[in-house]
Amino acid sequence: MRAALIWLLTALPLAAQDHRSGFFDYYVLSLSWSPTWCALEGDARGSDQCAPRHDHGWILHGLWPQYERGYPEYCRTAERAPSHRMTREMADVMGTSGLAWHQWKKHGTCSGLSASDYYALSREAYARVTRPEVFRKLDEPVRLPASVVEEAFLQSNPNLEAKGITITCKAGHIQEARICLTRDLSPRTCGADVLLDCASPSALFTPIR
Repeated sequence: MRAALIWLLTALPLAAQDHRSGFFDYYVLSLSWSPTWCALEGDARGSDQCAPRHDHGWILHGLWPQYERGYPEYCRTAERAPSHRMTREMADVMGTSGLAWHQWKKHGTCSGLSASDYYALSREAYARVTRPEVFRKLDEPVRLPASVVEEAFLQSNPNLEAKGITITCKAGHIQEARICLTRDLSPRTCGADVLLDCASPSALFTPIR
C-alpha cells in the first residue's frame, strides 16, 4: 500500500505536465534512415520520399520535447498551425510535408514555440549533427550491430558522448539515431527511458537508393 502511494505521488507531477506547452526538460533529435522507412512502410504507401531522385539518407524525423522520464505530446497551444507552405519547405530535410505536419501536431505543439520557430530550431538541430558519410557509400545491404552505427556518429561528432545517443531498430532493420540535446541544442546525457539501444547483433542496414 505504501509503495503504491509513493508511486502515485511521484507520478502525479509528471501527469500534470503532460499537455502543458513549453514545459519539458530537453530535446531528442530523431534522425531516421530513410531507406529503412521506405522498405518497411514508404514503398507500400507510394511515398514520394522513396523516389530515387531524392537520394535521402538520414532525414530529420523530429525534434521531440522530453521530460527526464517520459515526454509530452499533442499539447494545447495558442500558436497557429503551420501553413502548407511551411510544411512543404521542410520536405528537403524531413522527406515529406506530411511528416512535418505530424511532427508539429505531436511534438512541436509542446515546444512552446511558434510553428515557424519550431521548424527553424529543428532545422538548426539537424544541421549541427554530422551524419557519417560512410553510410552513404554503401552499395549493398549489410548486417551489423547497432554499436557500429553509434560509433560512426561519435567519431563524426566529437562533442557527443555514448550516453547522449541511442540507435534503434525496427523489424530487424537499423531504424533511427536519437541524439539528446539541451533546450539550447547542446549535447547532453539521455534519460534512462531514451537509452534503449537496439540489441540485435546483425541488424540490416540498406543502402541509399
